[in-house]
Amino acid sequence: MLRSLLVRLSIAVGLGLVGLVGGASDGWAQDDGSVSVARVKYDGGGDWYSDEESLQELFAFARQHTLLDVEAQEETVELTTDKLFTVPYLYLTGHGNVTFSEAEAERLRRYLHRGGFLHIDDNYGLDEHIRPELAKVFPEKEFVEVPFDHPIYAMPYDFSDGLPKIHEHDGEAPKGYGYFDDHGRLMVFYTVETDLGDGWEPASVHDNPPEKRRAALRMGTNILTYAMTH
Repeated sequence: MLRSLLVRLSIAVGLGLVGLVGGASDGWAQDDGSVSVARVKYDGGGDWYSDEESLQELFAFARQHTLLDVEAQEETVELTTDKLFTVPYLYLTGHGNVTFSEAEAERLRRYLHRGGFLHIDDNYGLDEHIRPELAKVFPEKEFVEVPFDHPIYAMPYDFSDGLPKIHEHDGEAPKGYGYFDDHGRLMVFYTVETDLGDGWEPASVHDNPPEKRRAALRMGTNILTYAMTH
C-alpha cells in the first residue's frame, strides 16, 4: 500500500516537471496540464497507423488506474515538422517498411537528446526495417537489452520477468531493447516479439484473453510512467 502511494506521488511530481526534463520545450504540457503522446507518421510504405484504437485504450486505462494525466487521443506527428518538439512521447509501430531521411534522423536525434522519449512496438515485420533507420539516428550506439530490474519494468506494475508475451509471432521470447543517453536515461524503448499494441486494442479486435490484454495495458502504463517521470 505504501509503495503504491509513493509510486502515485512520484508520477504526480514527474508530471509537474515534464516540461523541464532534459531542457525540453515548455510546450510539452498542454494548457489543461495533460500530456500529449504522438504517433509517428513515417515514409517507406509501412502501416504507421496500425492498431488504430490501441493508444486511446491505453490512455483510458492509465487515467483510470494511475494519476497519469494523458490526453484522451493521440496526436500524429511527422519528424520533419516542428510539432515534433511539442510532445514528450513518441510512439512508432507497424508491420512493414519504414525509412528516415538524413534530416529526419538528425531531428529525431536532437529530439531524444533534448529529453524526448520514443517507444517502438514491432507489430511483426518491422524489425528488419527499423534497425538500419535507427542506426542513422545513433550510428555510435548499439541496442542493448534493458535489464529486468530497470524501473520501466517496476513502476507501477511489477514485470520483474520482463515483457509479457501477447502474440506468438515467431514463438520467440519477448525482448525489450534500448538506447540510453550519457546520463543513463532510457531514450528509446524497442519492444519485440510481444506486440503490446495488439493487446491494447479493444478486446473484440484480436480476441485476446482478458489476462493478456490486462498485462499489455499494465506494461504500456509502465512505459508511459517511466517516460513522464524521467
